[in-house]
Amino acid sequence: MKRQRHQTGPLDATDAQILELLVGDARLSLAELARKVGLSAPSVSERLKRLEEEDVIQSYTAIMNPIAIGLSVSAYIRIQPVPGKMKEVLAIVEGLEEIVRCDRVTGGDCYIARAHVQSVGDLEALVDELSPFAMTDTSVIQSTPVPYRLPAFPIDR
Repeated sequence: MKRQRHQTGPLDATDAQILELLVGDARLSLAELARKVGLSAPSVSERLKRLEEEDVIQSYTAIMNPIAIGLSVSAYIRIQPVPGKMKEVLAIVEGLEEIVRCDRVTGGDCYIARAHVQSVGDLEALVDELSPFAMTDTSVIQSTPVPYRLPAFPIDR
């Protein structure tokens, strides 16, 4: 049975340090993590197990550079389904491999999706897939001055 974070309290400073290190390099070994946080490898292993069980750590992953594989255009697509077409729009979005993330949001739009494509023409074709069922507003990403990082979170000190 998974323990929930709200039941066990906030993270401590060592948990936070482990998470920051893993966000920087998810391939760090247990021995290296232990050395960097000043604990034994078994202690770090137990903390990782707890963080995984509590769903604090959901996965370990590599972050891909889309430009390096020829996907030179990245964009956010704000999607507002026409009335009664929300399920159809979600099914289309789920089926479009160019869309790497989609969040359901409040406000005028229902979804905000992030896509990577080779060209502006490919982006246009992607948006055209949605146009029979939704209104869209697209913003091409120029750069990412703040890459993925951990949010601020409460810790026990």
